Amino acid sequence: MYQRILIATDGSDLANRGLKQGLALAKTVGAHVDIVTVSEPWALGMYDAMGWSVGYEASPEYRTEREEAAQAILAPALETAAAAGVAASTHHVLDRYAAEGILDTAKNCDSDLIVMTSHGRRGMSRVLLGSQTVEVLTSSAVPVLVVR
Repeated sequence: MYQRILIATDGSDLANRGLKQGLALAKTVGAHVDIVTVSEPWALGMYDAMGWSVGYEASPEYRTEREEAAQAILAPALETAAAAGVAASTHHVLDRYAAEGILDTAKNCDSDLIVMTSHGRRGMSRVLLGSQTVEVLTSSAVPVLVVR
């Protein structure tokens, strides 16, 4: 059925529920899993108040800090996959919005299913906050399993 499943995570408790669901499915069908986390683009205005200068996003420190943060998410996810007996690879997408990074990774990995979570927000909070899950659902060329 599925041979390659992409599981998106940000390391949150909610995303970990999606990880566990995706791993259980992968184990059942014998699929390989790709686990992805996406680091969104640098928000310059937010960090100006902290005294960080313009150009920080081009520095080696920026990339190192982003990679360390991603590995803090991906390493435990990879351990969870190993404990579940599922073959997995990890991917970090830098400076992309979540939906964009997830969709690109699914294409690059030749995934047949994307597993991700959603907070299930409705109404104005969904409009104001946007929904990366909806973006993936509407733009994906492969099925998407959404865990709430």
